[in-house]
Amino acid sequence: MARIDRELEAGSRAHYTDASYYTHTYRTRIEDVARYVELACKSGGPVLELGIGNGRIALPLARHGVSVVGVDHSTEMLADLRRRLRAEPREVRERVAFVRGDIRKVSLGRKFPLVICPFNTALHLYTRSDVRGFLRVVTNHLMPGGTFICDLSLPVPRDLARSAQRKYGAPPFNHPTLGRVKYEEIFDYDRVRQILFISMFFTDKSGETVMTPLAHRQFYPEEWQVFLEEAGFRVVTIEGDFQGGPLTQESDVMVVHARRARKA
Repeated sequence: MARIDRELEAGSRAHYTDASYYTHTYRTRIEDVARYVELACKSGGPVLELGIGNGRIALPLARHGVSVVGVDHSTEMLADLRRRLRAEPREVRERVAFVRGDIRKVSLGRKFPLVICPFNTALHLYTRSDVRGFLRVVTNHLMPGGTFICDLSLPVPRDLARSAQRKYGAPPFNHPTLGRVKYEEIFDYDRVRQILFISMFFTDKSGETVMTPLAHRQFYPEEWQVFLEEAGFRVVTIEGDFQGGPLTQESDVMVVHARRARKA
């Protein structure tokens, strides 16, 4: 059991130790940013972001006048967020606060009209206990009648079916810290635990290879909805993209809007 725990621990943290690589890799991912800015501005804030990382979404929210409180477990990503904030105007810096913490356990002692958990952060909730703890955190920090929004990638059958005995290549690219690299991946899907283990191999021009593990729990729309309803949420809508479109067979993401029931 200890080996499995270490495997999951590495799979939840290693991808976020190099903030430069993270920023470079997801620099063109902007549709979700625009959607969260739109929704946060409508809510008026403040917003609690579970999985704030290095501020990919929080900084645009703050630039649009919305106050954000963030939680993340990665010291490297939070250090980069702190560095990035120093380059922002004072009014933006004053709208962003964050703590290092566990999104399954954190307690901030305040409530928010909007809680968000963007970009697959919830895929690091590997067990039912993890999910239930996380949703308790959301409940404890959400005002009655408040909204909880998260987005999760949908399982991709071809990835889950790939052989764990071979590497799948991708075009070489310029890594911000390793230079020009050859990139390969191994996919290993645990069907019992519904966890996809991805081993990412970066080989530089000297032939030296660095491997970064990533572990993502695979959630299906009906399954995630059951978890929410068991935790006392009402699912308002499940969208299939960041433009508010319906969830379809072609969707690669589910954007879930849920509300906490108002108390009488």
